[in-house]
Amino acid sequence: MSNPITGIPGGGADFGVTSTLSHGGGGKGAGDFVKSLQDAMSEVGDLQSQADTQVNQLLTGNGQDVHSAMIAVEKASLAFDMMVQVRNKIVQAYQQVSGMQF
Repeated sequence: MSNPITGIPGGGADFGVTSTLSHGGGGKGAGDFVKSLQDAMSEVGDLQSQADTQVNQLLTGNGQDVHSAMIAVEKASLAFDMMVQVRNKIVQAYQQVSGMQF
């Protein structure tokens, strides 16, 4: 099981958006929003790492039991699915705003 977040620059925690939003007139709220997203992506990566560790321990015979490994895998899967949905909503909102005429 590989970590899909690692393919993203900065481990999924930095898209280069911070500098654009925090200096682009977005104010403190935009920086807080980006920080929240970065923290959430970091947490998803941590859950994935924990799941990988537990599965590897289980396969080598050092794991506790199948149940805890499966719970860790499901937590990581649900967290990743939620982040994908959050990303989809952000993209949808961006497309909606970019389609507005000023």
